[in-house]
Amino acid sequence: MDTTKTADPTAPDTDTAGKGTAGAAEARPALQDAPEDTAAPAPAADADEEHDEDLGGDELPGEQDDPQEQPTGVGSAASAVVAAGLGLVALSGSWVSRVIAERQTLIGQIESVNAATTEAKIQALYGDAWHMTALVNGVLSTLALLLAVFVLARPAFSVPGRVHPTWVRAVSWAAVALGALGILLFGLMYFDILVPLPKAA
Repeated sequence: MDTTKTADPTAPDTDTAGKGTAGAAEARPALQDAPEDTAAPAPAADADEEHDEDLGGDELPGEQDDPQEQPTGVGSAASAVVAAGLGLVALSGSWVSRVIAERQTLIGQIESVNAATTEAKIQALYGDAWHMTALVNGVLSTLALLLAVFVLARPAFSVPGRVHPTWVRAVSWAAVALGALGILLFGLMYFDILVPLPKAA
């Protein structure tokens, strides 16, 4: 009886098993090293974060800039009030016009000594003083009119679409009316059309 064992064809080859074990041993460190390889791109992400910080993070350019201040219109409002005040003062009589009229009356008294006729004396004592009053008040009315027109016309030469508040426009139009009325009234007085000088009999 032959007791020699024959090789089982279904048994795994020892060399192949050895190689398989060695291959598994080599693959195992490779799998352990894999996470280190996948973690390598991390510096690129850090670079992107630094780039975002340089750009200001999530904020868009211009968000930190202060918004442009809109014009308040304080100058136009003040000019409208001043224009209306000048027009009203001109019609009611200003202190400046009264002082100039009194000075002209004093000059007329000095000149009336040498006046040859009664009309010349009246002109020297009263006519010149009245004319100076009308002239000064007429100048104030003209300034009021020009300032009011400037306020009304200013939006056309400033920011497009800018409009003055309603009360500023109302005051400006009132100043225009007062200035135009003063120019008309004092012009007629200066040329002796409205209140001419009395004549001696």
